[in-house]
Amino acid sequence: MDLRQAEFISNLPLEQLLQAADETRRESLGARLDICGIVNAKSGACSEDCKFCAQSAHYSAEISEYPLKSREELVAAAKRASENGAERFGIVTSGNALTHEEIGALADAVRGIKNEAEIEVCASLGAVSDEGLTKLKKAGLSRYHHNIETSERFYSSIVTTHKYSQRIDTIRSAKKAGLEVCSGGIIGLGESWQDRIDMALLLKELEVDSVPLNFLVPIKGTPLEAAGKISPVEALRTIALFRIILKDVSIKIIAGRETVLKDYQLMMYLAGANGMMVGGYLTVNGRPVEDDHALINEVRQLWKEK
Repeated sequence: MDLRQAEFISNLPLEQLLQAADETRRESLGARLDICGIVNAKSGACSEDCKFCAQSAHYSAEISEYPLKSREELVAAAKRASENGAERFGIVTSGNALTHEEIGALADAVRGIKNEAEIEVCASLGAVSDEGLTKLKKAGLSRYHHNIETSERFYSSIVTTHKYSQRIDTIRSAKKAGLEVCSGGIIGLGESWQDRIDMALLLKELEVDSVPLNFLVPIKGTPLEAAGKISPVEALRTIALFRIILKDVSIKIIAGRETVLKDYQLMMYLAGANGMMVGGYLTVNGRPVEDDHALINEVRQLWKEK
């Protein structure tokens, strides 16, 4: 799909857009529903200045700060995620890059999770060297998560402490190491529809395996604390656009679904989504696990009926 086609799709009437997205999801993925969970394995004191993030040391958001969690803590968190119904467990750390020692400790934790919990292991650790990615892959890591966040055009309006190209390089290094790649971003940062189209087209070009879409949750103490929420219709149109462009790539709706879609979260599965996160996010709470299980059952029944 080229830029002209994507722009045409983005302007379709809502009903036609959602129908096309739902058909694309059915034809490409069937009733496949991907569920994941994460742990904030190292929190706060981040050197980067991402304007949306509570963990940045540049801002005054109230957040817990702690060093890398132990192997035992990460194994226990993975087991909880599995009990919550997650098929994948993501280890997430703050900061642009970890030390050699921290990568080694995480490789050991990945081995522990693979031995003791029935769940696939993913990681989001910032910029990691080829050597580090290979070490994690050998330990049992199956997927690397590294968001591009938005378009290259808009990125410098949100982050100035590192370049967009660094994120692309890390994604390519992860694929070179034989890892699957999960990469998406945040909707509602102030970007245009053109930025969203460019972001989706780049993710397609990079051949990522999974795309997490977050809707901005404005956090007090960050530069975007006063940002307004996008409307439910805009959120659904965005999900549908990504589905049509990305076709058979898993699209998970992560943070912000509760505040943007509220009681209409089922609609995101009619707009082309096929996954979600349970058990909370990095710095904000999600819904009770029981509520998400009820939603999962509704989705499966909806897809069965269709």
